[in-house]
Amino acid sequence: MLVGVNRTAETGSAAVAAAPPPRPSRPRIHRAWLVAAVTFVTIIGGAAFNSLPGLLIDPLHTEFGWSRGEIGLAVSLDMALYGLTAPFAAALMDRFGIRRVVAVALSAVAAGALASVWMTAAWQLMLYWGLLVGLGTGSMALSFSATVINRWFVARRGLVTGVLTAAGASGQLVFLPLCAWIVDAHGWRPASVTVALAALVAVPLVLLLMRDHPADVGLAPYGGTYAAKPAPMAGAAVRTVRVLRDAARTGPFWLLAGSFAICGASTNGLMGTHFVPSAHDQGMATTTAASLLATVGIFDIVGTIFSGWLTDRFDARRLLAVYYALRGVSLLFLPLLLTGPSVHPPMVFFIVFYGLDWVATVPPTLALCREQYGEDSAIVFGWVLASHQVGAAVVAFLGGVARDVFGSYDVVWYASGALCATATLMVLVIRRREGDAAPAAAR
Repeated sequence: MLVGVNRTAETGSAAVAAAPPPRPSRPRIHRAWLVAAVTFVTIIGGAAFNSLPGLLIDPLHTEFGWSRGEIGLAVSLDMALYGLTAPFAAALMDRFGIRRVVAVALSAVAAGALASVWMTAAWQLMLYWGLLVGLGTGSMALSFSATVINRWFVARRGLVTGVLTAAGASGQLVFLPLCAWIVDAHGWRPASVTVALAALVAVPLVLLLMRDHPADVGLAPYGGTYAAKPAPMAGAAVRTVRVLRDAARTGPFWLLAGSFAICGASTNGLMGTHFVPSAHDQGMATTTAASLLATVGIFDIVGTIFSGWLTDRFDARRLLAVYYALRGVSLLFLPLLLTGPSVHPPMVFFIVFYGLDWVATVPPTLALCREQYGEDSAIVFGWVLASHQVGAAVVAFLGGVARDVFGSYDVVWYASGALCATATLMVLVIRRREGDAAPAAAR
C-alpha cells in the first residue's frame, strides 16, 4: 500500500474523490515524473540561499564588525528553524495541499533575502536570515520530497529520493560559484538579490505544474494502483505533535534522530558554513574555496542518486554505517590538507570523496523511517530532519565561536570526525521490524 495515499482523516471522513472511469490509454511518461521534476527545480530555487552563509561571514564581519559567533548564531537560527518547520510543513501539505504551502515558502525565502540588503544591525540578520528564510526553506525541506514521493511513487522510491535529495546539491553547484563571483566583484548585496530572484522564479512553476495528488489528474501513483484522494486532514499541528509523541516512545526514532543530527553537524553546519572561511584563513581565494565546495555538489549529485539506487537493493542500516564511517575518517584528515593557498591533489581527492558521501545518508534514512513508521513516515522524517538541522545549527554557531577563541577550525574538524564514528554505531543497532522483507528493486 502506498504510504499516506489511502489514509483518511482521523474523523472518519470519506475520500473526497471517487474512482474515475477507465482511461482510454496510459500516457507514455507518467505524470509523477513531471511532478518530481518540478519538485527538483523548486528545491534548487529554495536551496540557493544555502549557498550564501559561508560566503558572507567575512564580508559581514568586515563591513559591520559583527563577530563570527554572532553571524554563526544567525546561521544556526536559520538551520534550526529549517529543521523544526519541516514536520509541521508535511502536515500542512496534508491539510492545504503541496502547491499552496510551497508557493508561500518560496515567497518567504525571497522576502528574507531581499530585506537583508537593507539591514544595519545584527538583530536584523537574525530576523531576515534566521526567521524568514528559516521558515521558508524549512517548508521546502526533505519532508516536502518525502510527501511527493509517498503520494506519487510506489516503484523507484529509493531512486527518486536520491534524485530529489541531489537537488540541494544542484542548487549549490549552480549558485555557489555564481554568488562567490558576485560577492567578490560586486559585494554581498547583489548576491542576496540573486538568491531572492531564484526563489521567485520557481513560484509560477509550482502553481502551474505541481499537483497535490495523483487522483487530481485521474491517475494511479507510479507503480501502484489508483486510490481516491483522501479528505484534507484538519489539526495539522496537533497531528504533527502526536506523531512525534508516538515516535519518541520508540528506540529507532532516537537512533535515527541522533545519527541524523551528526549528519547535519558534519555537513551543513560544518562544511557548508565554515569551509570557505577556513580555507580563506590559509590564504586561499574565496572564489577558489567556493569552487571547491561547489565541486562537492557535483559529486554529491552522483553519490546521492547512486545511494538511492543502493537503498532499493541493500540494507539501509549497513549503508548508513559505511557512509558515516567514511565521512568521519575523511574529516580527520582535512586539517592536514588545509595548509596553504594552493589546491593540491590530496585536497581534490578529499573534495571528490566527501562529495560522494555528503547527503548519501538521506535515501537510507528515509527508507528506515518508512519501514518503522509507515503512513506517518513523512512527518516522522520531518522530525528526524529537525534533529539534522539542530545538529547543523549547533556546529554552525560553535564553529564560529571556536574560530574566535582558538584562531582556527582544527578542533571542530576533529570533533566532527569523532561524532561520525558515534553515528556509525547508532545506525548499526537499529532493529528491523518483524515481517519486513529485504529491500527490492521495485520498491
